[in-house]
Amino acid sequence: MRRTEVLQEIRKMRFEETFKNWTEKRLSQEEAARLLGVCSRTFRRYVDRYEEAGIEGLMDKRLSQPSSRRAPMDEVFALTQQYKNRYQGWNVKHFYSWYRREGGQRSYTWVKNKLQSEGLVTKSAKKGKHRKRRKRSPIDGMMLHQDGSTHQWVPDKMWDLIVTMDDATSEHYSMFFVHEEGTVSSFEGVEEVIIKKGLFSSLYTDRASHYWYTPESGGKVSKVQLTQFGRAMKQLGIEMIAAYSPEARGRSERAFQTHQERLPKELALNGITTMEAANRYLVEIYQPAYNDEFMVSAAEQGTGFVEWAGSNLENILCEHYERTVSADNCVNFAGKILQIPADKYRCHYVRVKVRVHKYTDGSMAVFHGPRKLADYDWQGNLKKQKKQEAA
Repeated sequence: MRRTEVLQEIRKMRFEETFKNWTEKRLSQEEAARLLGVCSRTFRRYVDRYEEAGIEGLMDKRLSQPSSRRAPMDEVFALTQQYKNRYQGWNVKHFYSWYRREGGQRSYTWVKNKLQSEGLVTKSAKKGKHRKRRKRSPIDGMMLHQDGSTHQWVPDKMWDLIVTMDDATSEHYSMFFVHEEGTVSSFEGVEEVIIKKGLFSSLYTDRASHYWYTPESGGKVSKVQLTQFGRAMKQLGIEMIAAYSPEARGRSERAFQTHQERLPKELALNGITTMEAANRYLVEIYQPAYNDEFMVSAAEQGTGFVEWAGSNLENILCEHYERTVSADNCVNFAGKILQIPADKYRCHYVRVKVRVHKYTDGSMAVFHGPRKLADYDWQGNLKKQKKQEAA
């Protein structure tokens, strides 16, 4: 029995006892009204209804008559069948976002209660108190987060999802799957942001080895000995900030919890099993929908982004290695022989220190100072193209 029905039964018994005492002159009208917690006028109304219709006259009709705003049974049935047939296992918030996109008009609480009453979703345990929360950056472009999450996004395949997002708004600027997180994926995420939005002020990351050198295990990162990624950020003037615990990266950690809950279900719903198709789905469907639902407005007007005016971004966001040219004008690099062609500036480059650039697509180039000497494909074969100068 519902609580309202129990309370009504108690009220009926109390009235019958009070009415008996009043009719037998053991209680005055004022005393009877006080016992029932009402005024004398209301008590007289109760007596009139009781004498006219008996105890049923005191029943609250709201408990016996359905509300005019109550959803029809066929609407409730259609909702639960839709969840069972297409969205089984989705959490309520995720399902509700799709329900609204498909034209649903009911509130989130109504949908949640219907699914819970049918036993399709379970009630979550009450979350612990959030004791301290770092304030967001006041404007976009001041601080970005970049992180990766290894998960079984499609059946029997473990991929890494790389996300670059804004601290001020939670907007996701870049999302894509790779087989393994590393320097290349980090470069690709930053490059996508710079091309779309411009240069940003700082980047918040974990202490993964492609972001930072950590001299002592579990200790502080080195701000002097830089990784390839750290060198590129310094060259671009972007400050790097290291996080020392998952809690410190709470904003991106919570975002990944949402992605791990939603993305596998959406990919399965659309029959996606390949990385190429999954990345296309991220760009075309998932990322715009996620930003529409979760992005917030920055606290202040303005932007921290600065338009990128350079033309050689790919020569910064790549791996740099110093090598010495051998006697046959070749450079040994990663098990490959890079032949430097003859040019009009020097007779040869024997014993000269040069810089090898390894790009995110696996291709390479050899530079002497700011001048590019040659381009090579991922196998080390010389490309025929005009020489360009590095940034």
